[in-house]
Amino acid sequence: MQPHQLNPAIEPQFEAVNDYILNHLGSTVPLVEKIGHYIVESGGKRLRPLLVLLSANACGYQGQQHVPLAALVEFIHTATLLHDDVVDNSDLRRGKDTANARWGNAPSVLVGDFLYSRAFQVMVEIGNMDIMHVISNATNVIAEGEVLQLLNCKNPDTTEDAYMQVIIGKTATLFEAATETGAILAQASTAERDALRLYGRHLGIAFQLVDDLMDYLSSAEEMGKNVGDDLAEGKPTLPLIQAMKAGTDEERLLIRQCIRKGGLDDLQPILDIVQRTGAIDYTRAAAQRAAASACEALAALPASSFKDTLTQLAEIAVNRTH
Repeated sequence: MQPHQLNPAIEPQFEAVNDYILNHLGSTVPLVEKIGHYIVESGGKRLRPLLVLLSANACGYQGQQHVPLAALVEFIHTATLLHDDVVDNSDLRRGKDTANARWGNAPSVLVGDFLYSRAFQVMVEIGNMDIMHVISNATNVIAEGEVLQLLNCKNPDTTEDAYMQVIIGKTATLFEAATETGAILAQASTAERDALRLYGRHLGIAFQLVDDLMDYLSSAEEMGKNVGDDLAEGKPTLPLIQAMKAGTDEERLLIRQCIRKGGLDDLQPILDIVQRTGAIDYTRAAAQRAAASACEALAALPASSFKDTLTQLAEIAVNRTH
């Protein structure tokens, strides 16, 4: 079951978002449309736009502007994917060739820019200054998070705190913006807006922790990307950071060397170390704590099926396998 199918009341709204996205990819430049359609139709869960819809509904919203708001959040997310895949030199995402693998780096970056600008066009049409403030700040923080991750690459001295700063910036910030702007659109109370903002942040942290965990657990078929991608890129994610803390001097040295040089020459020994040191359980427990914090934040919201679905999404985030 896809996340949007958890709540029958949200499905028609979700389909309206999909239609809106496809109808707003138009360009006078055919390659822009081709790459745009390729990436947005590549099988993603549309989790961030779903959060906009659920948050607005959970606060009693009765209008239609949550549809373009959800779409612009997905445009921003898609733009970050296009840019990330170029930076990471990735060739597989969601089980398909990345746009940069198919069309090259330059077109991918430029179409990412197009999607960012299209998102801001939609935001202006919505015309809510509070939403503009949240979204514009979020895109800035996301960019900073990506640069910080780049600086941490191939640095085995990256701390857990520095790693958390990266995942808050590059992932949790857009989750947070999705849920908070849904509340803003519904003219929710300050308490409800804060609750949904915190929910989004903690959910995003949980989601990224599990993403990083799966790099050391899953097959390419399950994940839709290559196993060991993070290690190949020299990314010191939490499983490696904890394995270095808990491992022997020899294991620590091997991990440090692998982070510095990148590549997959020592993938199997690293997978064994990550398992043996309890780094898998440590990372999963961190994700579960974040998901629990997300659910606790929802206490300020009135009871509804939409609130229940938000709780379910937090549970799904930590139990998923892809």
